[in-house]
Amino acid sequence: MKWTGWLTAILLLLGGGSQAQVQLNLEDVVAGKIIQTKGMGAMSWLKDGEHYSRVEANAEQGGTDIVSYRAKDNAREVLIPASLFVDKATGKPVPVRSISWSADNRKVLVYTNTQRVWRYDTRGDYWVLDLSDKSFRQIGKDRPESSLMFAKFSPDASKVAYVSENNIYVEDLASQSVKQLTTDGSETIVNGTFDWVYEEEFACRDGFRWSPDGQYIAYWQSDTEGTGVFDMINNVDSLYPKILHFPYPKAGTTNSAVKVGYVSVNGGATTWIDIPGDPRNNYIPRMEFIPNSNELFIQQLNRPQNTNKVWIAQIGSSKPEHIFTDEDKAWVDTNDHIRWLKDNQYFTWESERSGWRHLYRVSRDGKDIQPITAGDFDYISTVGMDMKKGLVYFIASPDNFTQRYLYSAKLFGKGEVKRESPMDEAGQHSYSMSPTGKWAVHTFSNAVTPPVIDMVSFPGHKSVRMIEDNAEAKAQYQTLGLRPKEFVKAKSGDLMLDVCMIKPANFDPNKKYPVIIEVYGEPAGSTVQDVWSGGDLWNQYMVNQGYIYVSIENRGANAPRGREWRKCIYGEVGTFACEDQARGIQDLARQYSFIDLSRIGITGWSGGGSQTLNCMFRYPSVFRTGIAIAFVSDQRLYDTIYQERYMNTPQNNPEGYRKGSPITYANGLEGNLLLIHGTGDDNVHYQSCEMLVDKLVEYGKMFSQISYPMRSHGIYERKGTTLHLRKSMAKYWLEHLPAGGK
Repeated sequence: MKWTGWLTAILLLLGGGSQAQVQLNLEDVVAGKIIQTKGMGAMSWLKDGEHYSRVEANAEQGGTDIVSYRAKDNAREVLIPASLFVDKATGKPVPVRSISWSADNRKVLVYTNTQRVWRYDTRGDYWVLDLSDKSFRQIGKDRPESSLMFAKFSPDASKVAYVSENNIYVEDLASQSVKQLTTDGSETIVNGTFDWVYEEEFACRDGFRWSPDGQYIAYWQSDTEGTGVFDMINNVDSLYPKILHFPYPKAGTTNSAVKVGYVSVNGGATTWIDIPGDPRNNYIPRMEFIPNSNELFIQQLNRPQNTNKVWIAQIGSSKPEHIFTDEDKAWVDTNDHIRWLKDNQYFTWESERSGWRHLYRVSRDGKDIQPITAGDFDYISTVGMDMKKGLVYFIASPDNFTQRYLYSAKLFGKGEVKRESPMDEAGQHSYSMSPTGKWAVHTFSNAVTPPVIDMVSFPGHKSVRMIEDNAEAKAQYQTLGLRPKEFVKAKSGDLMLDVCMIKPANFDPNKKYPVIIEVYGEPAGSTVQDVWSGGDLWNQYMVNQGYIYVSIENRGANAPRGREWRKCIYGEVGTFACEDQARGIQDLARQYSFIDLSRIGITGWSGGGSQTLNCMFRYPSVFRTGIAIAFVSDQRLYDTIYQERYMNTPQNNPEGYRKGSPITYANGLEGNLLLIHGTGDDNVHYQSCEMLVDKLVEYGKMFSQISYPMRSHGIYERKGTTLHLRKSMAKYWLEHLPAGGK
């Protein structure tokens, strides 16, 4: 395939004995203009389980309405008109980023004027709308603009608590008086929210909880003093560089000291829960109040993350009770979506203790552990529960690891499961289920079918009405004449791997084509998925330049194939992945004569960038060209929680870190390599790129490099970035991995 221009790939439609040409414009691909897929948009089920609400633009008045829809018949009602979200001092509408309701549905918290903190816009301003008198006023007005975080009503909606500048405040809505509950918040003491690594790796952001009686607030405190501080340099936004400092514990180094405690909403000293263990070498990733009680349910991971101890702490005491421990020779995960059953006598718990991930019912004292689901398959995630019928609904895929379906099981049954998703809809199903388990917004898609969204009722998974069929998007996709993504298998030794493949529109099976492999390969994700991905238009653009696209799911990837599949890579991250990628593409070439083993390219982002480097350096006779993006070159450079979860510490596993780090094998580079990294990457630091560059220079290895100033891990910020990135990748492939069938 010869490069004929930046913006156009020629797609050939075969049919009726003639060929038609369709142009796929790269700028339109990047802008998402080619296939217009419609979604449900943000929605929230209301407490009655019969209605859901949405934030909708009011075209006539400006601003936004809060609208409810009845599940059974789509009856629409404006709950809150845009006219109520107006700042009376200015007469201007207050933009609504999101809302939350009080327990009695009489008040609404409005989140606005938001600012991004690392990944998400978790800092902003809050207003309270009282529907009884239509009053609308800002809370925390004395705090700096856009400094409030995680504001929440008290259970009786008389107060609102929030975090500002690492301290916790409670504001009485009637008197408008503000009580500051913590005073030690600073650059190093973090109250009510979290440091960088807890946010990134445990998804911890909101760091405080109201007690059910509204008299106490339980919260996390992080002491980052002693944690290594990383600096990022901003050279592009001012005459002199600006330095961004933030605590970032790298593998094997000192963590923040994290503890949990509770304080009265009337003020006073915090009572710290005396959980045994060094707070710098244990983690507290989850804490919630047990429903209708003043008891805290706390999960504590040890530093290697191979034990999860569960504690119950009582308000009024500092001494917790240890009730249960889950453990694994490799690692265990935090438990989310815990539900309490039979007046808090039991709680649900996910575990891989049987060799498969399943849901269990655990007695309050931790002594009786019974499976809710059982069998040789993985319980993937909870969808919802019908407590009246005693059912849990969950996602699983026992027969096809690339797909996802809804199943149900009895909470007090014997582990039997029942498929709920339609048998004739092969692909992936997702659900937003009502609190009662009676209704769900159901989304179905597969690699060639844009999302089809309908309302379904339970039991029986009956479709009540279509919400969005995306027929227009499907027609747009079909008009392009693209070859659909295919799902096949490849071997790595005796192990069978899932593979997906895309061929050019003008594919000729009698010719040999170069291959571009997309890899991730680490435990945090999976690439071989039978789900709609916008038509895979970037990959389609490239294959129609004259390539075959392939993705191979190696051992250790987050696929529902059981504990051994995921955890066999413990202490060996990076080693098995590149071995499976090399063996997998060689086996595909044995199966399919059109694959040209002399022209194999590989690319990946983040962990996939690391695997790209490992493949290029360790199997240079297989992989001829690579593009590594936002990669970790030396595993010692990444954070404690992620890297140690899968590798232990560098001190305890020095050989594993050496073997898994691409920089160890940099002298093995023989092919063409492009390195891409953002200098503002707070996740995988630009340092990782610079250290690899330094080593490649030392070895006299030639390579190419693009650095994007002050772009983060996603490399998307600032004008023109994404288009420039994709153009650069396309140009590199075409110049260094000869395209076209031969």
